[in-house]
Amino acid sequence: MVEPVIAIENLNHYYGKGNLKKQVLFDINLSINAGEIVIMTGPSGSGKTTLLSLIGCLRSVQEGNLTLLDRQLNGAKESKLVQMRRQIGYIFQAHNLLGFLSAKQNVQMSIELNDHISKQQAEAKSTEMLQAVGLGERVNYYPDSLSGGQKQRIAIARALVNHPKLILADEPTAALDKKSGRDVVEIMQRLAKEQGSTILMVTHDNRILDIADRIVDMEDGYLTRNADLSAASS
Repeated sequence: MVEPVIAIENLNHYYGKGNLKKQVLFDINLSINAGEIVIMTGPSGSGKTTLLSLIGCLRSVQEGNLTLLDRQLNGAKESKLVQMRRQIGYIFQAHNLLGFLSAKQNVQMSIELNDHISKQQAEAKSTEMLQAVGLGERVNYYPDSLSGGQKQRIAIARALVNHPKLILADEPTAALDKKSGRDVVEIMQRLAKEQGSTILMVTHDNRILDIADRIVDMEDGYLTRNADLSAASS
């Protein structure tokens, strides 16, 4: 039996301490398999980003079980969380590019975290990835001279260049117009399928829900729906 990429059981999370302690996630149970594209929806403040940050090893697990890529994260030390973060591709609403670096250099930074790759290999892989997202003619352009959609494509290239098994995306189309947003998620979908990666995406954008294999809804810290679209369409 193949182990899921993400396995969550009875996960709870709190902010604050003492009298100010507030529960923000309640008894979350979720399993996501290799190659799935799962979209998480729900109103602002429902706990989506908190859950994504726990899965992305940006916060520590407090209660319940969270297994990621066959590694148990309960009680994980910061060094282990850092190690796990290197196996995940992150795409955020803000592209978070460094303005003083070219498109290729922004992507290359992600590769150079790996000690086993030479600078020449990193440059070649960065250029190849930018070509894959349709920016082969703009590898040496700086962010200020690119559109919002092009910047987000660089962010996708940076997230996928190390072929991560898991890609986490938080509102990747929120700042884009309809066409650019559609282009961006279709690139993510195609490249993830080619690489065999799993995508978990948080979005309010109803125009892109059709790329998902499954949609999960959150409300007030609870998972309220877990719908398999592939089963519904078959």
